[in-house]
Amino acid sequence: MIKNNDRTILVTGATGTVGSEVVKHLLAASSSDHNIIRAAVHSQNKADNLRHDDNNKVEIVNIDYNKPETLADALNNVDKLFLLTLPAPNIVRDASSSVVKVAKKNGIKYIVKLSVMGADLEPGTTIGRLHRQEEKIIEESGIPYTFLRPNGFMQNFVRAGQIIRNQNAFYLPPGDARVSFVDVRDIAAVAVEVLLSKGNGTELQLEDKAYDVTGPETISYSQAAEIISQETGRKISYIETAEEDARKGMKEMGIENWYIDAMMEFYNNAIELYNVDKGKRWSRITTVVEQIIGRKPISFSQFVKDYVQAFK
Repeated sequence: MIKNNDRTILVTGATGTVGSEVVKHLLAASSSDHNIIRAAVHSQNKADNLRHDDNNKVEIVNIDYNKPETLADALNNVDKLFLLTLPAPNIVRDASSSVVKVAKKNGIKYIVKLSVMGADLEPGTTIGRLHRQEEKIIEESGIPYTFLRPNGFMQNFVRAGQIIRNQNAFYLPPGDARVSFVDVRDIAAVAVEVLLSKGNGTELQLEDKAYDVTGPETISYSQAAEIISQETGRKISYIETAEEDARKGMKEMGIENWYIDAMMEFYNNAIELYNVDKGKRWSRITTVVEQIIGRKPISFSQFVKDYVQAFK
């Protein structure tokens, strides 16, 4: 529950998969008319998706990391910040550095940053290293923080929904590697609990901590296909693809070359680690969701039930 002495919580990436869920959870948790949830968007085309509250608690603001004046406006009178940035080679310079600098100037009291599982590993992956650079900027700012480092999103399967519907299959290169996929609704629930519990007498020591957030089980992509098959009543197959074919497919989807390289690095890393240590890195299960929000995380089977129309 948001306390009356909290003013405004700013959510960046508010129209994205995780950010939109954070806004929904904040709305569900807020009963005080003295609080504003400020949703930062890059495109007004998606802003209407956030206008789903009856009490006008969501204040939508435009944010452009290349325009400092938009950062100043977005962070004005904000107490707490949920920081979600899109992965890009220049993200540290253009986004995190600028946002954290303005946040410090404006007296932001707390930052919850969405990072990625493995951000602290060496040598890690490109995406992990980018997130770790962002984390270090926050650490050096002196602003209290919590880093949430989730594993792969269950909702990424929804993004492949059209292919699954049309071809009764999905295509990826990680072989038999197993992953402790996490539902973004759990990530959002954890983020909101951290945002609202900070300074509100919680027993958890959340400040200046990093948490790996996972689902309740570890499954392979073949097992994921079996679960989708069970819930849809159709035979869905996982077809392992060669790297060349995977790259071609992502290129045809309009994905930038640097991100294709980063994703292939991640898949190859997952395969290599699975072969070496049976996936203990990406298949590791944590109890963070249960510790912070008091219930077990959503299972992959429940996720498919909830999103079954995406696969039919």
